[in-house]
Amino acid sequence: MLGPEKYGLVNFALAFTAFFVTICDYGFNLSATKEISINRENKYKISKIFSSVITIKLVLFFLSMLIFLLIVFLFKLFQENVLLYSVALLSVLGTAFFPLWFYQGIERMKYILIISVAVRTFTTILIFLLIKNENDFVVYAGLNTLTQILIGIMGLSFALWKFGINYSLPTIDQLKQQIKNGWSFFLSTIWISLYTTSNVFILGLFAPNYVVGYFAAADKIRIAFQGLFSSMSQSVFPYVNKLLSESYEKFISFNKILFKVNAIVGVIISVTIFLLAEPIVKIVLGNEYVSSVLVLKIIGWLPLIIIMSNVMGIQTMLPLNKQNAFSFILFLAAIINLSLSFILVPKFLEIGTSISVLLTEVFVTISFFIFLKRNKIRIL
Repeated sequence: MLGPEKYGLVNFALAFTAFFVTICDYGFNLSATKEISINRENKYKISKIFSSVITIKLVLFFLSMLIFLLIVFLFKLFQENVLLYSVALLSVLGTAFFPLWFYQGIERMKYILIISVAVRTFTTILIFLLIKNENDFVVYAGLNTLTQILIGIMGLSFALWKFGINYSLPTIDQLKQQIKNGWSFFLSTIWISLYTTSNVFILGLFAPNYVVGYFAAADKIRIAFQGLFSSMSQSVFPYVNKLLSESYEKFISFNKILFKVNAIVGVIISVTIFLLAEPIVKIVLGNEYVSSVLVLKIIGWLPLIIIMSNVMGIQTMLPLNKQNAFSFILFLAAIINLSLSFILVPKFLEIGTSISVLLTEVFVTISFFIFLKRNKIRIL
């Protein structure tokens, strides 16, 4: 209903706000998850961690608002659609509220599933009811924001009620400790954002909105397929940390099986996307998005590549406290992606973006593999 142009504009705004999401998350989805997983039997300790992380995330949200206002006043690009960007920014508040790291740490992901499906079903129905033409693009962005805020508030409220978490104003030392724990993970998430969510933003700097729409729409399809593994990855991370604390051999054995299963399913998904890209685009997006077919064929290989790198990086290197090497590889990936983007995107637009992100993810996966092999960490 929005068409490629307005859909591209909305996704450009969401890509812009994604930077603020990264700031608010501050790597807590990894650092706090790990800490809560280790202390899951100590409710007092969990409450202290919970209070500190939520406090920091809310402070970071207000800091993000100040940065946002500064950018809007300084750059004309954002002033033209200030209402759209303001509505999109409010979705970051939902991210700040939502304690994903808590549910991951205690391995109660079913509650996230229930909350997320209920809210998204409700807002999806509203999309069909309220979005009538391309002039409703701000309403569409508002529904996305409503989704994030509802999930955030419900997830936070349920955690406090169901699990008896007692919020208390944290001390300065407690805040400093959480900031210190999350720092290396925060850097890693920054580098990741520079070669993932930033692609739509960079494309929008060089291309018309409708071109952004072609790439963003194809990428949504890719993410939908890849989403089959995202929840599994979130669920497995606290488990492998717990497993490692019990036995290194069990940890390695489990990750070997995890890698094989993921690789097989990843091949099936990526080959399916590549072979059926054209009918998928026509059915899901419509004839206006014919330019998205080649984009989907290229980025359709990302699920396979990212699934393998996830097992080697997040599920293996991070539990083994190889954060520095992990972060350095992602830093190099960010540099490579930015370099390729500013070379390829101005000339090849959405195809250049697709090639850039594919090559970057290949580099990450190969780098993780080389690191594990050199350090004799045998999960293959």
